[in-house]
Amino acid sequence: MTGENVTRPVPSSQPTKGLGALPRPVAVAVGGGGVLGAAHVGVGYALEHRKFVPDLIVGTSVGALTGAIAAAHPDRAAPWLDQVWTNLRRRDVFPLGYLSSRASVFTDRGLRRLIARSGLPSRIEQLPVPFTAVAMDLVTGAEVGLDHGDLESALLASAAIPGALPPVVRDGRTLVDGGLIAYVPVRAAERAGAASVVVLSTGPSSWPVRPTLPRRRPGAIASRAAVLQVHHQIEGDLHDVAQRIPTVVLPTGVDEWPAPWDFGHSQRLISTASVTAGHFLDRLHISGAGLYRADDHAPTSADLSRSGVAL
Repeated sequence: MTGENVTRPVPSSQPTKGLGALPRPVAVAVGGGGVLGAAHVGVGYALEHRKFVPDLIVGTSVGALTGAIAAAHPDRAAPWLDQVWTNLRRRDVFPLGYLSSRASVFTDRGLRRLIARSGLPSRIEQLPVPFTAVAMDLVTGAEVGLDHGDLESALLASAAIPGALPPVVRDGRTLVDGGLIAYVPVRAAERAGAASVVVLSTGPSSWPVRPTLPRRRPGAIASRAAVLQVHHQIEGDLHDVAQRIPTVVLPTGVDEWPAPWDFGHSQRLISTASVTAGHFLDRLHISGAGLYRADDHAPTSADLSRSGVAL
């Protein structure tokens, strides 16, 4: 990748050198992705195994819930999230037959139950690690960082997919899914005071986008256009922030992503991301501001399977 920093091998006796070299405070930015957020759990395993604890966490959409749980349990969130994701079903999040209102197709009662079971405090300020959930103001289109006050409403707002889940009215603003404006909230992390940022991103729009012409069907064309739109937003945000602070994008190794409503692939996403992110972290070397990410030859799930790594 011309003009970008990439991972460089370091001695295996110093597997955490890269993380330890990040200037403080270090933020973790957890992106959106719905069901694809299971990959965040695998990356979390890799970070926890290397004793990494961030100074602050910023999350968007499903990444807000994941981030809040990590902020509540900074050294043991991955196993809990693993249990949640591997047992989660579509009806738990998007229950059919329960219309919330004219503003959404589904009720948010499933998300409320999930939040209630997450061992979270009632207010954001009570989290051991400083935390911000990112949402979008439906009136102005502005990015809104929720870093204090009621935690449940902040998480519901950040994950309120327009049309699917109801908007959240908070402090006089009508808020919806933060992924619309900050799919990967690295700008919000920098504004929160981060001197470096570790990025957890998921989905086919994250990296890389393969040149392809979709089938000439409305759904396929719309899906491809959405992937490209999110990809351009992510890349613009990453490159902007990386000009000023070290920005580390952790790979997942996932080369086949499930459909957004298919909750049956969580274990595969978790296992693949854990192995791939771990390999990346063990070879990471930081040398100032820049974008640190896996190159085109980073291992994918197929590569790891062929090499005999258990997934």
